[in-house]
Amino acid sequence: VQLQASGGGLVQAGGSLRLSCAASGITSSNNVMGWFRQAPGKEREFVAAIRRGGSVPHYADSVKGRFAISRDNAKNALYLQMNSLKPEDTAVYYCAARPYESMSTNEKYYQYWGQGTQVTVSS
Repeated sequence: VQLQASGGGLVQAGGSLRLSCAASGITSSNNVMGWFRQAPGKEREFVAAIRRGGSVPHYADSVKGRFAISRDNAKNALYLQMNSLKPEDTAVYYCAARPYESMSTNEKYYQYWGQGTQVTVSS
């Protein structure tokens, strides 16, 4: 499975961005897809994840109510709509996939990773 993230950029606080992730390869291998982010000097952290069926997405507390994860299985695509962005959302955002149905917020359990896209939120 290959993942390609896009859609990052520079936005003012309070603004919105939509990240996309295109997946290619064996579609049965991406039962759970998620977004992680890594800010400068910090460890990579979980943002959101969604099962292949799209039910009950999981979110980090820091983004609940502001971010929305979705996927289009027909297009092998994953999205992250980010609203009400804050400077602390500034990070490199990575899409990831794991070939199991069970949800996980731990990056260790995601086998496939995209290259990352930079999101910068100015105050």
